Amino acid sequence: MTSFPYLTHHRLRAGMVGLGMIFEETYRPLFENLRADGLYRRDFGLVDVELAAVASRTGARAERYRRQAAGRMPHFESFASADAVDRLLAHGVDAVCIATPDNRHFEVARAALDAGKHVLIEKPSVLRLQELDELDALARQRGVLAKVVYHKLADPDHKKLRTHVADGVLKHVNNGYCSLLEPKQISGSQFAEWIAGRNPGTYVAVHYIKLIDFAFGPDWRLTRISATGQRGLVGPAAGPTWDSVQLQMIYTYPDGREAAFDIHTSWVTPDNFPGYVEQEVQFRFDNGVWNSHQRKRGVEVTVEGRTPTELKITPNHHYSSGFLEPWGARSQRGYGIEVLRRFFEEVAFVEFGGLAGERLTRLADVRGLGYNDLSADRNTVAVVQALEAILERHAQGVPGSMVEINCERGGLVLSVPGRAEATVLYPERV
Repeated sequence: MTSFPYLTHHRLRAGMVGLGMIFEETYRPLFENLRADGLYRRDFGLVDVELAAVASRTGARAERYRRQAAGRMPHFESFASADAVDRLLAHGVDAVCIATPDNRHFEVARAALDAGKHVLIEKPSVLRLQELDELDALARQRGVLAKVVYHKLADPDHKKLRTHVADGVLKHVNNGYCSLLEPKQISGSQFAEWIAGRNPGTYVAVHYIKLIDFAFGPDWRLTRISATGQRGLVGPAAGPTWDSVQLQMIYTYPDGREAAFDIHTSWVTPDNFPGYVEQEVQFRFDNGVWNSHQRKRGVEVTVEGRTPTELKITPNHHYSSGFLEPWGARSQRGYGIEVLRRFFEEVAFVEFGGLAGERLTRLADVRGLGYNDLSADRNTVAVVQALEAILERHAQGVPGSMVEINCERGGLVLSVPGRAEATVLYPERV
C-alpha cells in the first residue's frame, strides 16, 4: 500500500522558556505565522505547531502577550516561579525553545532533554564543554534533537560567503576581522539580565565564531585563544561586567599555515547610533577579500521625530521585519525567523517524515546537520569557555592570559603570564 505523507495532518506542542526581546523579535512572529498557515512539507505533511506553554520568572510578559495576541493566538499556559520549567515540561509539550540569558541555558536544557523533549537553544548553547558533553549524551540517550540557534548562518550575505568558499571561488582564508556593537538601550533595557557579571563577547561574538568555524572548516584545527576588554560603564571598573571585549582566535592548517581572526564586541555604543546593531566583517583570502556590512544594506531613512530612536536610520529589513504585501496581507519574516522555522521542520521530519521504524535513521540524518546540532558546537563552546576564563583572570587583576587547545596537557589549557603552572579547563580533546 502506498503511503502519502503529504496528505497527513499532525500536531506539535511547543514550550517557550524566556519571553524577552529575542522572543518578541523572532519566536513570537514565528508562532503566529505557524498558527495562521501551519507547517507543511511533502515529506511529513501538514503540522500544526502550537505554542502550548511558556515559562518565565514573573509571568508579566506572558500576560501582556496574551492581551496583545487576543484573537490571533489560542490560549497557552503560563508558568512562573521557581518550578516553572518543571510545570511546563509536565504540560505535554513536544519541543522546548530556550531563550533565557546564556548562563541559564544548561539547567533548562538538561531538564527538557531528560524529559524526552526536542530542544532548541539560543546561542551560545552552554558556557562549558563539560556541559555540552552532558547535553549531547542526554539527547542521544533520549532519542531527541538538541539544536542551537545561529540565525546569522541564514543571513543571505553569510550564505553567499559560504557558497563562494564551498565552490572554490574564494580560496584559503588567511585572516579576518569581525565587529558587532550594540547601543546602550539594547543592553541596558532588553538585555538587562544579561549584563550583570557578563561580557558581550560570550553573547555577541558567538555568531562570528560559529560562522568562521562552519564556513571555512573543517580542514584546520583551533589552536590558541586570547582576549582582553574594557570595564567601567555598565558596571564597576574593577568588577566582572565588561563593556567591550576583543577576542582573537588562531586556527592552524594541516600545512602549518595559521589563520588569525579578531572579533570586537561591545554593548555600550551610544544610543543615538543610527542602527540597532553595528555588524561588519572582512576576510582576506589567498585570491580575494570579502567585505560585508550588515547595517548598510543600501537603505537609509529619516522620519522627523522618529529616527533614530523609534526607527533606525539604517535598518536591516532582512533579519525580521513586518511587511504589507502587494496583495494586502500583513506578514513578518526574515532570516531570524527562518532559522527557527527550520528547527520545527527538522522535528516534524523526525517524528512524521516516514515509517515509525525508520525514525532513528531520520534522527541520525538531522543530527548530521552541522550548522545547528549541539554536537557540532564544540569549537564555539571551547572559545566561549576560554574567553570566560581569560576575562575572569583579567577581572582578578591578571590580564594577558592565553588558552591553548588540544596541547599535551589537555584540551583547553589556560596559561597566566609570569606563572609556570597552567590550569586545565577541559581535559579531553576539543
